[in-house]
Amino acid sequence: MSATAKLADVAKIVMGQSPPSTSYNDVGEGLPFYQGKTDFGATYPTPRIYCREPKKLAESGDILMSVRAPVGATNLCDRQSCIGRGVAAIRAKGIDRDFLYFYLKEIEDYIDNLGSGAIFKAINKSQLATLPINKADIPLSEQKKIAHILSTVQRAIEEQERIIQTVTELKKALMHKLFTEGLRNEPQKQTEIGPVPESWEVVELGALAKVGNGSTPKRAKEAYWLDGTIPWLNSTKIHDLFITEADQFVTPQAVKECHLPRVASNSLLIAITGQGKTLGNSAITRIETSINQHLAYAQFHTAKIIPDFVLWFMQTRYDYLRSIARGGGSTKGALTCGFLKTLPIPVPSRDEQAKIVTIFQTLEDKQNVAVRKQAALQDLFRTLLHELMTAKVRVYELEPIL
Repeated sequence: MSATAKLADVAKIVMGQSPPSTSYNDVGEGLPFYQGKTDFGATYPTPRIYCREPKKLAESGDILMSVRAPVGATNLCDRQSCIGRGVAAIRAKGIDRDFLYFYLKEIEDYIDNLGSGAIFKAINKSQLATLPINKADIPLSEQKKIAHILSTVQRAIEEQERIIQTVTELKKALMHKLFTEGLRNEPQKQTEIGPVPESWEVVELGALAKVGNGSTPKRAKEAYWLDGTIPWLNSTKIHDLFITEADQFVTPQAVKECHLPRVASNSLLIAITGQGKTLGNSAITRIETSINQHLAYAQFHTAKIIPDFVLWFMQTRYDYLRSIARGGGSTKGALTCGFLKTLPIPVPSRDEQAKIVTIFQTLEDKQNVAVRKQAALQDLFRTLLHELMTAKVRVYELEPIL
């Protein structure tokens, strides 16, 4: 293969075409219909819509590429499918299919930059046909080995993703079970939060903790921020279940003059406003801190409750809190400290709380290990993808360590 090979030299390109909308369905009649990146998964697309009258087909084994906003993302087609205008099917010839798939991933940013359009980016067949492929002129035998290495790392990434998803689903199922049935097979009683074991109390948050919120010192006043030593949190940190560090710090003068709360370690934080998925999230701060006006805190003052137990229970209240905040139908909303003080919290024995916390913490630790492994593997994949496709590293240099 010449080092100047173009995509049209090594693959057949089939541009998608939209079938009649009357042939669309979501009950599995006809062929899977892919319209763009929204249908793509980690490696293979997931059918959402089917089509009875396809115009253009991708075959099993084809590479699928998103050619309209965004441009360049790829997947592998695992069955004959209908493709719409947002997708092209690339059928390898004279080049290893998986090598080509990974090569297109390596040049994805280059492909995206070729896209043009006043409203949304798109790339046409001529542009695809002239994409430079295998500029390092890697021979077929080495292509197969490179594809094997990258596929192995990709499968390892996907395995960690499966672990993360499995643990997420298990936590969700256990939250429902443990916060309604407990650990001791007790009879249940009906309460304002639904069924709970008979021995459990249901107590307002305000009876267990001091509840309040914070504020933001004036940014223009240097004396409030310059050389600050006191951690100050805003709602961007609320997506971590356990907060162990701050990104911003205020001065003692700011705390005094702006009446900022000093929130103790192991207090519960709740996002009381926020866009996207922020509103309604909860976390435990492991540091003494101050907070802004978009967060509320619950600083526990009784030994009958374990803060982490309340945190795990609050994960079951996320949708409820958002519905309360947006009860008026607005896409924006807010919770008040007055409301949070009345929020009912289940209180089993401290021993049962501790055991439930241990169950969830064990799952959380397992998930965090998988997240770290996945991130490391993704870094490895990106490095190998670039180094192997550009021939900066050759396969025979890796074989002793594989």
